[in-house]
Formats: sequence, C-alpha cells, structure tokens
Amino acid sequence: MLQPKKQKHRKVFRGRSDTEGLSYRGTKVSFGTFGLKAQTGGEITSRQIEAARRTMTRYTKRGGKIWINIFPHKPITRKSSEVPMGSGKGAPEFFVATVKPGRVLFEMEGIAPEVAREAMRLAAYKLPIKCKFINTQEK
Repeated sequence: MLQPKKQKHRKVFRGRSDTEGLSYRGTKVSFGTFGLKAQTGGEITSRQIEAARRTMTRYTKRGGKIWINIFPHKPITRKSSEVPMGSGKGAPEFFVATVKPGRVLFEMEGIAPEVAREAMRLAAYKLPIKCKFINTQEK
C-alpha cells in the first residue's frame, strides 16, 4: 500500500476544507489516453487506491499501462476503543489522499476503449467518491 517514506509532521490537522472547491491542478489526462475523473470531493485511503488499481490490472489482464495520479500523504489518527475523552490525539492509523472535484485519479493507455471503460467503472466502485470515465480519443 502507498504511504510516505518520510514525513515532516507525524500528525496533521484534520482540515475539512481540503476537499471543497474545484481542483485546478491535475484536471487533464496527461500520460495516458483514458482517465478516471473525480466528480465529488473526499478522502481516499491507500487501501482504496490499491483495491482500485488491482481491479483495473486484473480486468485488463495486465495489458496496457496504468498511472496513479494521487498519493496518500495525510495521516489519519484514531484512538483505541473505550478510551476516555481527553489525553491528547490518537496514534496515526492510515494515510489518505484528499481529492477535489475535477481531479484525474487514474490514467490508462494501450488497451481497447471498451476494456478501459469497464476496468475504470469497476475501479470506481472501490472508491468512496463519484467518478467519471474520460476518453481523449473522442475528439
């Protein structure tokens, strides 16, 4: 699973406004021919990214090339169960990537458009946000 090698800070503020507004970077398909674009904002865990990647890879029978354009930098903390309130913040449990609407999450190249569309559709089911398939050949 994806996680940073080094971090400047072990714990970060939660920051609900990270996913509001529109993404102004990473909104176009830059490496491949097909893309999966976020329609809503949210936080995607490293497990969800890995599940989507595995789904696409297996459906395409390891054909073509897949790019992952998001990376989970943000640590999310949890307190263990039945711990009283107070006594500070919990320990880091997992990492998430914050995504704004309009961001291209995955890109794909080197396979038929129908196969790419189905692979991306199956991958979108694994993610907690609404997504849309993009084909740059249709122009």
